[in-house]
Amino acid sequence: MNLRDQQQQALAMLGGFAVADEPLAPHTTYKLGGPAAVFATPRSGDELRQVADATRATGLPVLVVGRGSNLLVADAGFPGIAVSLVALADHVEIEGTRVVAGAAVALPVLARRTAALGLTGFEWAVGVPGSIGGAVRMNAGGHGSDMAASLVSARVVDLHSGHDVEVEAARLHLRFRGSDLADHQVVLHATLVLHEGDAVAAEHMLADIVRWRREHQPGGQNAGSVFVNPVPGELAAAQLIDRLGLRGFRIGGACVSEKHANFVQAEHGATAADVRAVMEHVRTEVYEQTGFLLRSEVRLVGFADVEPDHREGVLL
Repeated sequence: MNLRDQQQQALAMLGGFAVADEPLAPHTTYKLGGPAAVFATPRSGDELRQVADATRATGLPVLVVGRGSNLLVADAGFPGIAVSLVALADHVEIEGTRVVAGAAVALPVLARRTAALGLTGFEWAVGVPGSIGGAVRMNAGGHGSDMAASLVSARVVDLHSGHDVEVEAARLHLRFRGSDLADHQVVLHATLVLHEGDAVAAEHMLADIVRWRREHQPGGQNAGSVFVNPVPGELAAAQLIDRLGLRGFRIGGACVSEKHANFVQAEHGATAADVRAVMEHVRTEVYEQTGFLLRSEVRLVGFADVEPDHREGVLL
């Protein structure tokens, strides 16, 4: 079965909540890349299970799209089913120090809401332009903390097996900017436990974090830090890139930020191929001159030379 046939079969199975050839660029912070063969926006658990059925029936790869703050989509697009949870998982429930947040909830929104209630431990998230689901998958963090510090469990749907399970945080094997969750495993919501504190102090911390980020990190079209720090807490990727004088290095419309060496900016006329080329040049230079092989925080989607994630993950 060719891609066109797979696309049509998936659309027939998904009915009114999926469309063909949806541009993915507007769904990412890079604002680059081509369309998804199928773009699904399930509105219920039943419709998400239909996505699982379509995935198994067609064999198409699947991509969960949150706020797109860690995605670089190839110019040719994504030859699979992209899934948005905005209509299904945008809820927040707070009872005491226990917080349940849907996968589509924006991290800054939850950080501000919990701080206003005097709950502490999630202030770091105010400067991270991602969603709860993506934050669980990559153990997002900053300013000395991360998701692992407060995550109790996550509700995960496996689009290969159809399993829908509440998974304890320990079984996710969260690590520095990573976890054992695979592409076909969808986080529906996360349960956090925060700490009682002072709302005024928490909101001051939010303001300090926002101010620091504005002073030290660029705006515009980027996906935040491109590379994982090789020795967390001791050696930052930006330090290695700086030592090699790579700020401002450019290919086409993409360049290493002059403001922060671990950001790759997309400027007017940039392509996803330009951004990828800058990333690869930096990675190669750092490895050849320092011996450190930098690992990307940015997920490369739809590139022919990047294998999709087929791990079985944590749900056995």
